Amino acid sequence: MTTNGTADVTDADDSEKDSGEAADEATQTDDDAATETETQPEPKAGVARQVARHARAQLVAILLAAALVASAGVAAWLYFKQYRPDQQTNPVAAVVALDAAKNGTVALLSYSPDSLDKDFAAAKAHLTGDFLSYYTQFTEQVVTPAAKQKSVKTTAAVVRAAVSELHPDSAVVLVFINQNTVSKENPNGSFAASTVKVGLKKINDTWLIGSFDPV
Repeated sequence: MTTNGTADVTDADDSEKDSGEAADEATQTDDDAATETETQPEPKAGVARQVARHARAQLVAILLAAALVASAGVAAWLYFKQYRPDQQTNPVAAVVALDAAKNGTVALLSYSPDSLDKDFAAAKAHLTGDFLSYYTQFTEQVVTPAAKQKSVKTTAAVVRAAVSELHPDSAVVLVFINQNTVSKENPNGSFAASTVKVGLKKINDTWLIGSFDPV
């Protein structure tokens, strides 16, 4: 009986020991789970950070796109409004320069003793720069006295003309001219054909003659 009692006590002790170890293991497991739960980031906070990062990325992309659009707009404005090479050297611009050279040439080489002041004023409206100064001096000192004294009348006509150079603010035109001159000494008139190289400059959107050189 003593043996059985001892065995029962031993079994009870072992059972209590096993129960205590199991309880300790369960407690440790709960502690580990709690620790893992504490170390893991809260799902809501992580989502918020992701949303914030995404919003910042979108904002940067929008700002960059706006900057690119703005810079492209400025470049386009400078190209088309300030320089506009395609608009200033296209066929329409060539026609305008050609007409300016032809009309100016006729005005320069046509005058009558009865209307010298009017004729020279009309011619000077086509000129600019040093050539304008030269023409003014030449007509006052040379042409006017000779035209009045000898009753010289000249009439010029452009046979043909061609643009040889064209730039946004300058051009060169070759002009072929027939000129008829009548005077007291030669009432029947004399005929002359010549070619001149007309240099043009664009002043305030108007083509004016800056040089006039025989070829």
